[in-house]
Amino acid sequence: MTLDQFRSSVDRITSEVRRVIIGQDDAIRYSLVVVLCNQHALIEGVPGLGKTLLARTLAAVLGGEFKRIQFTPDLMPADITGTNVFNLQRNEFSLVKGPLFTTFLLADEINRAPAKTQSALLEAMQERTVTIDRESHALPPNFTVFATQNPIESEGTYPLPEAQKDRFMVKIPMGWPEGAEELSLARRSLTEEAPEAVLRRGEVEPVLRDSDLECLRATVAQVHVSPQLVEYVVEVVRRTRTDESILVGAGPRGTQALVRAARAWAALANRDFVSPDDVRAVALPVIEHRLLLRPESELEGVRTADVLQRILQEVPVPR
Repeated sequence: MTLDQFRSSVDRITSEVRRVIIGQDDAIRYSLVVVLCNQHALIEGVPGLGKTLLARTLAAVLGGEFKRIQFTPDLMPADITGTNVFNLQRNEFSLVKGPLFTTFLLADEINRAPAKTQSALLEAMQERTVTIDRESHALPPNFTVFATQNPIESEGTYPLPEAQKDRFMVKIPMGWPEGAEELSLARRSLTEEAPEAVLRRGEVEPVLRDSDLECLRATVAQVHVSPQLVEYVVEVVRRTRTDESILVGAGPRGTQALVRAARAWAALANRDFVSPDDVRAVALPVIEHRLLLRPESELEGVRTADVLQRILQEVPVPR
């Protein structure tokens, strides 16, 4: 697949998504980066911004099997993974698969469940397998998790463990829509073109098949990343481990994620090479959620985004 064909496919995906999602251009593009890298995403924003709607729309457009888990404080790991149940007719145990066995999983309000339940996703996200009663079961190769999260200040939420956050390639922030976008949304809500209604009626057409998705990913893999740029990425990530404001920096998984995300970002810009600007464009959503500030830095009002931006400015840019 050429870059022009790649761009045509991406435009068709974006066009279908925009039939439902109004605005949120950055969120849509970061979501495409996640899909093209065969990774997972955490979407964060206050209620009512369309986090769940974005994930459901992407699943519909990509044509994969879709399941949703509504995370609650009383949700148990077996409710996600499934369990073996004794079948009286066959006189044997049989597996009742949980919603984890799907291609596209929406983990809705993941931070409303305690860490024990959140950890049920760790093996599935990293290895695409699920272990139930000491037996491993394979998940689809395109298994993707889009988890939504309300801000941690919201009542009744639990912080995500560091190991859990590290499994998400990016954390996608969703902010308030622009005035014109909100006006358009309000007008559409009075008609049959309301976003939820369009999705509910099944009017969003699947654009891709699994084979098409593999072709898109193969095209991204052909985008050139220079050795100097790889060194630049490594230096940026390593600086997060020594900065005086940061208690815990990003690990090697963050380094790999930043390289891959920058390559996908370049492909979306219709370029066959990665530039330092691509790295800076994806650095915040890829790295920020992996950082843990020192308590004294938090008391001083330091933000991880500001620290990361400073590191990006301090590290010499390759020429």
